[in-house]
Amino acid sequence: MQIEFLGTGAGSPGKFRNVSSLALRLLDEINSVWLFDVGEGTQHQILRSTIRPRKVDKIFITHLHGDHIFGLPGFLSSRSFQGGNGPLDIYGPKGIKEYVNVSLRISESRLAYHITFHELPKDTDGLIFEDNKFSVYAAPLEHRITSFGYRVVEHDHPGELMVDKLSALGIPSGPVYGRLKKGEVVTLDDGRTIDGKDMIGRAQPGRIVTIIGDTRKTANAEKLAQNANALVHESTFGKGENKLAKSYYHSTNTQAAQIAKQANAKMLLLNHISARYTGKMAHELEKQAQTIFPNTKVVKDFDVVDIPFIKD
Repeated sequence: MQIEFLGTGAGSPGKFRNVSSLALRLLDEINSVWLFDVGEGTQHQILRSTIRPRKVDKIFITHLHGDHIFGLPGFLSSRSFQGGNGPLDIYGPKGIKEYVNVSLRISESRLAYHITFHELPKDTDGLIFEDNKFSVYAAPLEHRITSFGYRVVEHDHPGELMVDKLSALGIPSGPVYGRLKKGEVVTLDDGRTIDGKDMIGRAQPGRIVTIIGDTRKTANAEKLAQNANALVHESTFGKGENKLAKSYYHSTNTQAAQIAKQANAKMLLLNHISARYTGKMAHELEKQAQTIFPNTKVVKDFDVVDIPFIKD
């Protein structure tokens, strides 16, 4: 599991940061990529990465401001020409379906695949997707328009067969190991009965990634970020700019750090950085946040962050 940042800027494209988009790379887990927001120029950013558009089968939109959706029609069209014939799901606030359909209709764009839209009521607060590997939750944030945060929860991985323990009991490898791995009760040739459940180690807790759209500091961000392995949070403003952040319905770096600390997150990744913060100033944003939450990073376009398992 990896997060690749395709755009980390706020408002409009800049020389060093494109507007909002990130990819949750789940290639090892389900051979899939999920996009969160598709700002202008996202498909150009993808061309500079190793992401294949045909691998993208889910898109989650935090809100309908242009810097988060203006790249969507272009990406959807290009996906058709790049081998992306599989169905696609788009989740987002009410209006995302109309925006996409009008853009495609007016431009006479025809897709080689079907899109299923999941428009979320503004009071959505809970599970919006689940399969046998992942669950995704959404909750409203506090922005000028409806804005959502998303929490992606990987299901726990089954424990490993304790081969050393089996070996110590004098049980040779073979088909019996497969049956024990399934949790079956096995009677051996010597008459002993072994319960497979006693031979399987503890489950490996799945990872949690929380992605917060544009918002003021809000309790829902903390709720979505509880015990997250990685929290991606906007940082449009810096330390001491709380009043300005509140006025523009955004957050500061230190507010995001407080959320991460209160939620017991493991890693804070700050994005949606204002064009005012370049070079040393962006580094200063990071340092300020680290005084509250040490494991903080201000991400850049094309940064790829591995999301590790938490080992006991």
